[in-house]
Amino acid sequence: MRQSSVIARRVAAASVSLVVAAGAAACGPKDNDAKSSGGDSQPHKGGTLTVLNSNPQSDFDPARLYTSGGGNVPSLVFRTLTTRNREDGAAGAEVVPDLATDTGRPSENATVWTYTLKKGLKFEDGTPITSADVKYGIERSFAAELSGGAPYLRDWLIGGADYQGPYKDKKGLDSIETPDALTIVFHLNKPEGEFPYLATQTQFTPVPKAKDTGTKYEEHPVSSGPYKVVKNENDGERLTLERNTHWSASTDAERKAYPDTIDVRSGLDSSVINQRLSSSQGADATAVTTDTNLGPAELAKVTGDKALASRVGTGHFGYTNYLAFNPKVKPFDDPKVRQAISYAVDRSSVINAAGGSSLAEPATTYLPNQKSFGYTPYDLFPAGASGNAAKARELLAQAGHKNGLTITLTHSNSKDFETSPEIATAVQDALKKAGITVKLQGLEENDYSDKIHSAKNEPGFFLAHWGADWPSGGPFLAPIFDGRQIVKDGANFNSGFLDDKSVNGEIDAINKLTDLDEAAKRWGALDKKIGEQALTVPLFHPVYKRLYGEGVKNIVISDWTGVLDISQVAVK
Repeated sequence: MRQSSVIARRVAAASVSLVVAAGAAACGPKDNDAKSSGGDSQPHKGGTLTVLNSNPQSDFDPARLYTSGGGNVPSLVFRTLTTRNREDGAAGAEVVPDLATDTGRPSENATVWTYTLKKGLKFEDGTPITSADVKYGIERSFAAELSGGAPYLRDWLIGGADYQGPYKDKKGLDSIETPDALTIVFHLNKPEGEFPYLATQTQFTPVPKAKDTGTKYEEHPVSSGPYKVVKNENDGERLTLERNTHWSASTDAERKAYPDTIDVRSGLDSSVINQRLSSSQGADATAVTTDTNLGPAELAKVTGDKALASRVGTGHFGYTNYLAFNPKVKPFDDPKVRQAISYAVDRSSVINAAGGSSLAEPATTYLPNQKSFGYTPYDLFPAGASGNAAKARELLAQAGHKNGLTITLTHSNSKDFETSPEIATAVQDALKKAGITVKLQGLEENDYSDKIHSAKNEPGFFLAHWGADWPSGGPFLAPIFDGRQIVKDGANFNSGFLDDKSVNGEIDAINKLTDLDEAAKRWGALDKKIGEQALTVPLFHPVYKRLYGEGVKNIVISDWTGVLDISQVAVK
């Protein structure tokens, strides 16, 4: 997930954003094993689930969405070749089949991936879903007028870099073959062992060519999931979803689809959302949010109320907040200066500024502290809980700054508890103890984003964050540390301008692995190796605390998204 608002886009989290079986009845299965909240009876089908969100579900077209694991609301309508496992915790970070019979069959070198569709799949109008529909859905995501989705297919597919979509190029992509109605084959220009993760993105949603209305498709996309869109107002500000009667639970082991109707209401202030969920009056009793966290003050109030505390879901999404250095700017070209700052950081004060230990966990590794990423514990520049000012001063003296130095820290003015003034001030105070005077440069969000992602204008020292496109070290380390991904004209994310042949080579070697557990170990080792160069200072990983209505049950929160999975929710 790119550095700009993961929570809004991915959870969507998405955040951050940002954050989970089978039956015979098409209208929703009974589940004798499902967890229920509050000790109530087992979940059952029926009723209306209300979703109260800050950010509208805009661009509701599978080609244009950039989600992690297919998103939350989108995955109710859009099925993909693979999807995230809808289970609590670490088990939910696994990729599982969705439209396909398995997670994909790779060639020996992982440059060819073959999928077979399940039999009996249907669109909302009852017509069969074929491999040609999946191919067309992918191809239309290359059209300029439908841009916004994940960029990987353009980079990975043979011919993808030059393809302009089916509206301009009727021939289509030769690198996607459909030898029969149930088989689809992808030919890649390099080994990609994590292709099954990519196949969870909404670009892999089947789209019937005859029903494609271009930029207007988002108003009524043709459903392949358990719900269909019956109303889309103000570009996703109000979405009404009802059952897709042609969806069959016998082909979908992941989505429970308990409620009859999903009513998504967006454009709400976060405090209003939390107040409505807290009160749980009327329709709000069967409401959830997919993008609004409890803030520090709200959490303190909730914690003191046992009834409310029992309605808080806690989740972890693969996400790291950190300090970034530009080694092209003095004095950050000196590794000893970067190391000194690493030692001087007071993570306790940073975490307090982020809302406290209930909302943030200290980070000393760049990779998130989850197994699926290959998390390997290390602390190369141990600062303890409150910083090691003495060690920082020692390194500064070695670097020729025995009387200290003055630097500038660039941050966003947004009140996001991530790159905001509160975090910047905490860093400023800690570094002062080590003899480092920090001047703060606060920028409005758009200016901040433009500046830190510009290879020409990138500041020397700034607050940053990164979230997972999927729960693996690949989409976490490669965009930030692969020298071949440095972008001179455009959005650059390799802030340290690292172009190390050994790092690039190891990224290529890991990408060839189709054993994802083995790949995870290698990503963890690479994280530590890169960490030795002190190009970033990991600060903290966020924790998501979200209220849900008192009439909501069957709460599932996976480590893939970190938030309540509405495909599992039932209402009283």
